[in-house]
Amino acid sequence: MSEVFDVVIIGGGPGGYNCAIRCGQLGLKAAIIEMRDTLGGTCLNVGCIPSKALLHASEYYHAAQHEFADMGIEVSGLKLDLEKMMAQKADAVKGLTDGVAFLMKKNKVTVYKGKGKIAGKGEVEVTDAEGKVQKLGAKNIVIATGSEPASLPGIEIDEERVVTNTGALSLKEVPKKLVLIGAGVIGLEMGSVWSRLGSEVTVVEFLDHIMPGADSEISKQAKRTFEGQGLNFKLSTKVTGIEKLKTKLKVSTEPAKGGDEETLDADVVIVAIGRKPYTEGLGLETVGVSTDKRGIVETTGHFKTMADGVWAIGDCVKGPMLAHKAEDDGVAVAELIAGKAGHVDYDLVPSVVYTSPEIAWVGKTEEQLKADGIKYKKGKFPFQANSRARTNHQTDGFVKVLADATTDEVLGVHMMGVGVGEMIGEVCVAMEFKAASEDIARTCHAHPTLSEAVRQAAMSVEGWAMQM
Repeated sequence: MSEVFDVVIIGGGPGGYNCAIRCGQLGLKAAIIEMRDTLGGTCLNVGCIPSKALLHASEYYHAAQHEFADMGIEVSGLKLDLEKMMAQKADAVKGLTDGVAFLMKKNKVTVYKGKGKIAGKGEVEVTDAEGKVQKLGAKNIVIATGSEPASLPGIEIDEERVVTNTGALSLKEVPKKLVLIGAGVIGLEMGSVWSRLGSEVTVVEFLDHIMPGADSEISKQAKRTFEGQGLNFKLSTKVTGIEKLKTKLKVSTEPAKGGDEETLDADVVIVAIGRKPYTEGLGLETVGVSTDKRGIVETTGHFKTMADGVWAIGDCVKGPMLAHKAEDDGVAVAELIAGKAGHVDYDLVPSVVYTSPEIAWVGKTEEQLKADGIKYKKGKFPFQANSRARTNHQTDGFVKVLADATTDEVLGVHMMGVGVGEMIGEVCVAMEFKAASEDIARTCHAHPTLSEAVRQAAMSVEGWAMQM
């Protein structure tokens, strides 16, 4: 055994590397194992970060084509340089992954490149790219291996024509026809990118609505907005197969409840039906750690598995599969190992869809409150009535605040509009401190700002919104 650590973390994504940083800050001797060439996990390498780089660039391109003229800006000779757009994406990724590597050194975390596997109580094996095996001693082991794209039976993913988020971020040319399987967050973001760059996008979704988990009012408004942007939706529809021809793909579909088959032509198909925990082949059985049928590691509470000294975080455990949730998990586990209090409230983890406009929410939806029998009040404010949104010509969407009918405690907030991914943070802080809608309503917000819509929606809960 080469070395003994207080904590060995398997997985270098947001959960793992933040856990490692916090361990270093707390004086724990930590090591992190990552099988990619760079740290950062799916998020930094083939997920959150590169997708935002393409979303941002494609929004500029679309605005130059369709919006600049209305603001008195004339553009001539506009053209897309996809290779350069991909290069700036890669540059952003490299800068951030290099930054994570620096933070490992700064916090005295030892980095091992290879595949990590539990070899028994207090033992972890690292197998590098050449097959060389190294054994580490570990007083604590943290499983932070994240997740991987889920697939459909009988569909072969080649990451060239039939792709996951990985391939969708690296296409060599803009497909004329693109079929997107799944109308969740990842799918809608990728569909938005390629639609803005010129693809004809058809979204096939098994459910009868888009964005599972979102408030239904937001979901319906978002669908109308995306349709206005050119996305075509086939809801309550399932994909039964993909035939790969020399020059195109034939996507076979049928109604979710059964019916006549329909075939869609496509140049590229993006499979975005969700993600599954990456927990196979980790040697969990050697220490008696089990998973459920989806591969989620079973815990006894506060990230502890059934094996003493073995912890699990992020996409490997229950809760939303989001990078920021994994980060909080990692910090909490490091603090628990160090003998401090560590806790994450999954009810206050925000969700954001980085489309244009953005969509964000935290807490309960109206549907959940009704199902739980909780009486609530609702306040709503449209960006159409917000002065900054009007001057920016970005008036799509609204803010909705749900508060307890008796105590006025904020139970959920749902937003759709430009920049709401940033605005949701205010609400998370308020809800963390059990704020009432009146607390937000009576807090001064700068004028003119988009965030005033949050205040106005909170005012609307009691019927005194001032700007509509």
